Amino acid sequence: MNQTKRVVVLGSTGSIGRQTLQVAKALADHLRVIGLAAGGNAELLLQQVQEFKPRFVYSPSLVQNRTLFRERLSKVNCQLLTMEEMVSQGEVDLVVIATAGKVGLPSTLAAIRAGKRVALANKEVLVMAGEIMMTEAAAHGVDIWPIDSEHSAIWQCLRSEAVMDGLRGNDKITRLVLTASGGALRDYDKPRLAAVSPEEVLQHPTWSMGKKVTVDSATLMNKGLEVIEAHWLFKVDYERITIVLHRQSIVHSLVEFIDGSMKAQLSLPDMRLPIQYALTYPERLPNALPRLDLIEIKQLTFEPIDLDRFPCLRLAGQAGRSGGTYPAVLSAADEESVQMFLSKRIGFLEIATVIEEVLSQHQSIANPTLDEILEADRWSRRKSQEIVGC
Repeated sequence: MNQTKRVVVLGSTGSIGRQTLQVAKALADHLRVIGLAAGGNAELLLQQVQEFKPRFVYSPSLVQNRTLFRERLSKVNCQLLTMEEMVSQGEVDLVVIATAGKVGLPSTLAAIRAGKRVALANKEVLVMAGEIMMTEAAAHGVDIWPIDSEHSAIWQCLRSEAVMDGLRGNDKITRLVLTASGGALRDYDKPRLAAVSPEEVLQHPTWSMGKKVTVDSATLMNKGLEVIEAHWLFKVDYERITIVLHRQSIVHSLVEFIDGSMKAQLSLPDMRLPIQYALTYPERLPNALPRLDLIEIKQLTFEPIDLDRFPCLRLAGQAGRSGGTYPAVLSAADEESVQMFLSKRIGFLEIATVIEEVLSQHQSIANPTLDEILEADRWSRRKSQEIVGC
């Protein structure tokens, strides 16, 4: 790598954010963290700032308590900025969007408009506003690099093809195949699903993730959202994106080409690998992460998805194909329903029931603006709560 990349990490205290900083620390000769932003975990953010000594920092807690900012960070010599201001700074090379939810939309758009490369781990950015983001990225000549393991796998499979060096090559692609672990409940029948507890759902068999993503993995909503993301990232029609159940979480995605050849990317289930790939692209750098041993794995299996047991996957597909503000409504209703499930106000199967009812009552707006998308998000949250009677 010719020079050190200067990186901003938004959502630095979350699971992806923390792993991003692990990668940056391990590759300190190649990556320099110059901006950190986080939401509620101000104490962890302050520890990260002390360790990485970024030039820019943001947290609502620090904005509200500038005395704390001065007392704890006086020796770091960093500047308190909004996330939009931070990503727009001239010295920034790459912005990692590791925030959760709609909060990632304005900062991603600001980074794109400032001409910054974006490493994206926030599903809602493309699910809610894929057309806006990809249009703006094309207009500003900006690359959006995926951090999700599934989309990183597709990107890596396409890299050696003559299709824009790794992204958007739909004239060469017959099919994208996303793999799903199936989550903690992949072998439960419907009667058992009806009685499942949040504690059971949060016991993911292969990945360690946040609570919301772990529940989405169990409902397969996460896979539905990833289909919408893949549609925008790679410009592939929904009809050419399929999902298979892959229990081992070793094959992260596959690409089938027009000549019948298929490529797959394999690795142990460790998010630091796709994070490193996005941070160091176009280079590959060595690391000390565990290696895949195929003899130890012994077998790789693939099974069809039972849509009757996973209705969220069907709902996500319908919302994606319908477009407009439907995907934003889907995403917000899912987030509200998952939180209601985690707080034991609704059962597991009611997550899909609430989402479907919200979608059925929505009047979609075609080609929405960002403000209209955010208003659809607010409407969906209110409607979800109303349906449940909260």
